[in-house]
Amino acid sequence: MREHVESSVELRGALLRLRRATGLPVVFGGLTHETRGLRIGELNGAVTPALRGLAISAGSGLGGKCLALGRPCAVTDYPSARHITHEYDGPVSAEGLRSVIAVPVVVRRKVRGVLYGALRDALPVGERVFDAAVAAARDLEQALAIRDEVREVLAPPPPGPSWEEVRQAYGELRELAPKVTDPELRERLLAVCGRLETASGAPSDLPGPALTPRETDVLAAVASGATNATAAARLGLRPETVKGYLRSAMRKLGAHNRLEAVVAARRAGVLP
Repeated sequence: MREHVESSVELRGALLRLRRATGLPVVFGGLTHETRGLRIGELNGAVTPALRGLAISAGSGLGGKCLALGRPCAVTDYPSARHITHEYDGPVSAEGLRSVIAVPVVVRRKVRGVLYGALRDALPVGERVFDAAVAAARDLEQALAIRDEVREVLAPPPPGPSWEEVRQAYGELRELAPKVTDPELRERLLAVCGRLETASGAPSDLPGPALTPRETDVLAAVASGATNATAAARLGLRPETVKGYLRSAMRKLGAHNRLEAVVAARRAGVLP
């Protein structure tokens, strides 16, 4: 339920940005369900409830065509369009829509939703509107992808996970946290990281070093076996920057090489 609410908030935000960027009078959209269809869950600018909750089947209408093909589709005059089916003419006409564009939201090669923009006049949708609709869909795709990654990382592990699997999950969380724009979600991720850092129960025989978050991120990547170049790619940093953070962490930990730094960090409770 929480996941559905969060996704709806992100969908609502994408539609609001689309309307502001284009000036379209009506924007709406929905996310897919376990079946092949989707349901219109968010509307902005609508003057009737005709479209709200409308279930769209793959291949049916403009949105269903977009859903089935996985690419943007548009019509200049919805009621008379010949290359779409017309199961939804009633709700579309009730809202007075004529020119409509539908853009898919694709995550991991799977269509997860459709964003619509519409005019109440039979006018072509310009390139600027098309580009803005695609950009809004890409933003939503990124938000949903991050939600998926967080859910996978935070999912309860299968019975009997190895400690190395826990350490790998910790490293993935450290890499993911800086990319999360939602402050509340980022704090939750970092709190989970903090719990994992002391989860081994091993006594700390070193005073806890004052490592920065980025130094800890780099150490976590190094602990997973990543090279400087790989750590840089994962964390969105330059290799030279990774080297700098690693040198700084080694100095604080009194370590002379990468392996000593990881061992010292684990003994100090900085890494799981």
